[in-house]
Amino acid sequence: MIANRRNDRKNLSPDSHFPRLFYALWPDAATRAALAAWQARLPGKPVRADKLHLTLAFLGQRPAGELPALLGILEQLPARPMRLAFDHASHFPKLALAWAALAQPSPALLDVRAACMQALAGQGLAPRFEHDRFTPHVTLVRQAPPPPVLDLAPIVWQADELVLVESFKSSGDYRIVASRKLV
Repeated sequence: MIANRRNDRKNLSPDSHFPRLFYALWPDAATRAALAAWQARLPGKPVRADKLHLTLAFLGQRPAGELPALLGILEQLPARPMRLAFDHASHFPKLALAWAALAQPSPALLDVRAACMQALAGQGLAPRFEHDRFTPHVTLVRQAPPPPVLDLAPIVWQADELVLVESFKSSGDYRIVASRKLV
């Protein structure tokens, strides 16, 4: 069942006629701490620990009137808890981002991503700026050079929370609009 932390237009941020939104898997405290330990070993500007997540679909700025449909998609996505195994740090050179990389993306992760994109397209809500391919990752450090080769303790995350998040470009803050436990 979906847990709406703020579930209608009037509860979005005061100026959010067009909030910036994304769907993500949200880590538990233990996973967040393990990811933060990796961050401490990487050069660059660390992402705040409370912002660490794995984006499934970045929706961009959307009319607030789309929120009920987006909440419906969150509730109806066929997803179960999934095991994600991170084993190394990687880098997006053009964006200067270092990120936690999966040893092998789980079929469950790829399935929930595909279901999310299909549901969005089916309601005419597909992201306007979608990347050609999905690279599941957790951004750890911004303004980062390529990470050195490090012996990092593997991180196994039993992902069990799917969220719809509002992103505030001016402050860089996030606010969870709604969440759903995967069972």
